[in-house]
Amino acid sequence: MMEFLVVLVMVLLGSSIKAYGTISQISWREISNINSQGPYIGIVVPNAFELNPLLQSSSFVPHNKFPYFDFAGRHFRIGELEKKKVIVVMTGESMLNAGLATQLLLTLFNIEGVLHYGIAGNVNSKFQIGDVTIPQYWAHTGLWHWQRFGEDKGDFSTELGYLKFANYNNYTKHYKLEDNLLNKVWYQPERIFPIDGTPEVWQPAFWVPVDKTYFEIARKLKNVELSICVNTTCLPRKPMVVRVKKGVSANMFVDNKAYRDHLNSKFDATPTDMESAAVALVCFQHKIPFIAIRALSDLAGGGSALSNEVSIFISLASQNAFDVLVKFISLL
Repeated sequence: MMEFLVVLVMVLLGSSIKAYGTISQISWREISNINSQGPYIGIVVPNAFELNPLLQSSSFVPHNKFPYFDFAGRHFRIGELEKKKVIVVMTGESMLNAGLATQLLLTLFNIEGVLHYGIAGNVNSKFQIGDVTIPQYWAHTGLWHWQRFGEDKGDFSTELGYLKFANYNNYTKHYKLEDNLLNKVWYQPERIFPIDGTPEVWQPAFWVPVDKTYFEIARKLKNVELSICVNTTCLPRKPMVVRVKKGVSANMFVDNKAYRDHLNSKFDATPTDMESAAVALVCFQHKIPFIAIRALSDLAGGGSALSNEVSIFISLASQNAFDVLVKFISLL
């Protein structure tokens, strides 16, 4: 519907227009040509190392007439993946970048569904590096109300619970139990504005579901062949594809065992990343089918003080996530 309105505005204004907002008439014509051959499946990728497996794959074939469209710092690649029409965009790291890129994708182009893939930290010790997780729900766990010290009640939601810093004080036998001046942070829901809702009237959203049909299709991904070694470094067992209940995102790279355990025990989360919930929230507001495929690249916080494993397994995890994406899109 949004794409139809854009084209209608172009037709009504005719060739006399010089620009509409920040988009030139030439760009509108190019967008119209691209959309005339849609609809497309949108593929949203966080970073270059996650995008590389797609660009190096023979499964991805750029469009012969308009292989890309550049706008607002984004490079939208147009083509086919497993013979499905796709538009691919790299977001860059963080919730802000992921949300902006996804919004542009849905605003400019005729998109019927969004597939998001990449790597993630692991907060669930049941799984290992290299496993590919597909959560049913995503939440943004970085929206906090930081409560003042000594305050009993406040003007904020308490429904989602809190993180109490005093629970993580490093006590010894020489110290008595005391409160931490950092007190508590209470998790808050997002305030979203659905595309079919009343303008400026928000709705709360925390756990955002992926598309039911997409999640059902994900049942068929268990037998995807995944990489197990990086050069001579191999994983303890063969990685697997697994549907899990929940994933979480926030503008932080989680490399802390205590917070890892908190995210898992409080939210029953498995992957943690910096983009998926933003993509989910934008798609949810626009009522566009969405799913995220995230390969585990490290155990957040590890099991010791050694450096994070992501530097070793980043390429393996990126390839595994892409291989699952390819199988998934072939089933659509």
